[in-house]
Amino acid sequence: MPKRILQGTVTSDANAQTVTVSVERRFTHPVLKKTIRKSKKYRAHDENNTFKVGDSVRIQECAPKSKTKRWEVITA
Repeated sequence: MPKRILQGTVTSDANAQTVTVSVERRFTHPVLKKTIRKSKKYRAHDENNTFKVGDSVRIQECAPKSKTKRWEVITA
């Protein structure tokens, strides 16, 4: 099964080797037919602490690295 890849913006880089990435998705509401924006935060592994707040990054699913980290940053 292929690994999911998401694109988002780094919202926090306070922890060592970890960044928090906010991923936004847009969809049409089934009843109102209005475009809705929802966002979700993912904690991703950043081996060398290279990414800073505001960077646009792509994250990929991986095996669990810690209690909360299930994603890793692949590119900027």
